[in-house]
Amino acid sequence: MVQNSGNGGPISQFISHHYRHFNAAALVDAAQGYRLHLDSGGRMMVCLAGAMSTAELGLSLAQMIREDKVHLISCTGANLEEDVFNLVAHDFYERVPHYRQLSPADEQDLLNRHMNRVTDTCIPEGEAMRRMEAAMLEVWTEADRSGQRFFPHEFFYKVLLSGKYREHYQIDPKDSWMLAAAEKNLPIIVPGWEDATLGNMYAAAVIRGDIKNVHTVRTGIEYMTWLAEFYTRTTADSPLGMFQIGGGIAGDFPICVVPMLHQDLQRDNVPLWAYFCQISDSTTSYGSYSGAVPNEKITWGKLGVDTPKYIIESDATIVAPLIFAYVMGW
Repeated sequence: MVQNSGNGGPISQFISHHYRHFNAAALVDAAQGYRLHLDSGGRMMVCLAGAMSTAELGLSLAQMIREDKVHLISCTGANLEEDVFNLVAHDFYERVPHYRQLSPADEQDLLNRHMNRVTDTCIPEGEAMRRMEAAMLEVWTEADRSGQRFFPHEFFYKVLLSGKYREHYQIDPKDSWMLAAAEKNLPIIVPGWEDATLGNMYAAAVIRGDIKNVHTVRTGIEYMTWLAEFYTRTTADSPLGMFQIGGGIAGDFPICVVPMLHQDLQRDNVPLWAYFCQISDSTTSYGSYSGAVPNEKITWGKLGVDTPKYIIESDATIVAPLIFAYVMGW
């Protein structure tokens, strides 16, 4: 893609002027492609893997949601919950900048203090996880008693939109991407939610008998059937792109909806993904799906020969906010 002088604010102009080659140029190409996709009437799905919420990606992603530059999110259960953990317990988090030097005994000390480490950041169990467990138990058991069933993200929306936990907010609410998503009722899919902290807590509630129907929380297959209809309906009017941050199930799960529609449901008129970008620190390797180059996805019927494809081999905590800033014209 041709480098331009940049439209927008100082961040966009700095990126356009300085990011000219290698991964920096790939970043610009992907950001310009994202803009072009939206300007052409397209919609975008953002996939969140890793610990992007604990990395406070909401500082830029929340505004992307408010500006309608994200139309669907696929994320791990960890990213779903950790944005809300940060919202209600930020002041109790601890940063460990020397985490590479921690000994096993140091790690044990963190465990003893109920501080769960994610790279250089420790999440406080009591103030974050147990506070949200109490909130979620309330909505889970209420739905269970009334025979209703909801997706994991819908239960979070109920808690956030109730306003009951507003008094516990410890960051500016505008920096929570989950709160921005709840206010817009943004569609979210959460494959493999069961392995998240609150997924474990839900399993414990079922074992204790607090929840009688294990299916009160809807999960993976139902997310896929919902996504199949959403994709079919959306792409009838607008092409849908995929912006993948990290690897794993957050991206692997939703991208498969297209070959499923074509091969298993014989819906030959459904278009392929119209844009694809992955930010990954997984280097190209043998047999690693997260390290597979985008062209490999052509052979699986996910992307087409002419689909704009980008891969940025870098740290998503650095790259994603820059791309979002460029897309928003900052």
